[in-house]
Amino acid sequence: MDKFRFDGVDCAEADTYEPSDSVYWQHGHSTERDFIYVTTQHLSADQLQQLSDEVGTERTLLALCGSFRGKADRYPNLTVKKIPKEVLSRCEWGHDDYSLKVENLPQAPVKPGQQVLFDDAKPGGPR
Repeated sequence: MDKFRFDGVDCAEADTYEPSDSVYWQHGHSTERDFIYVTTQHLSADQLQQLSDEVGTERTLLALCGSFRGKADRYPNLTVKKIPKEVLSRCEWGHDDYSLKVENLPQAPVKPGQQVLFDDAKPGGPR
């Protein structure tokens, strides 16, 4: 488990990043009943109501989003905050992965006395 750090947004220092395999809005937690959800999407009043219903009365959720519609204080179990544009512009969002571009580098020349493992690594062999 890693500490949950979200630059530019007020999060309790005790928030731990530990996404749930089964509950989409549980991205982390600060206690066993207090959770955090981060999305760059807009959350409508209907979506906030659905989140509130799913969270229930025994838990709380800090929802960080790109924007939202509705009164945040309407949901006693939700704390809804907008992610600042400065933070959104500095981060990469919407990637399935962060794969690196890997390029084949030219083979280093075989040094005198070095054992050759592949035929194409012999001096003068195919490259």
